[in-house]
Amino acid sequence: MHDLTGFQRDLLYVIAGADEPHGLAIKEELEDYYENEIHHGRLYPNLDTLVDKGLVEKGEKDQRTNYYTLTRRGRRELDARRDWENEHVDL
Repeated sequence: MHDLTGFQRDLLYVIAGADEPHGLAIKEELEDYYENEIHHGRLYPNLDTLVDKGLVEKGEKDQRTNYYTLTRRGRRELDARRDWENEHVDL
């Protein structure tokens, strides 16, 4: 998790909070959060990086649409990150 960009971590959070989101749903969620347009050239290479790192699985809904889910490792990494944040942020 330490070698991910903030954008990649945000992708993990969005994927974790949805039921098999497709790329455009992830894009829309991040655009709402960032209040900026997310270009496909930024989104999909970062999703592919998360797949390559074994944090996310990519599946096919149909021939044109992929969906994304966290792997067990991705869930563990996200949980560890949240634990680390809770140690350092007193709310």
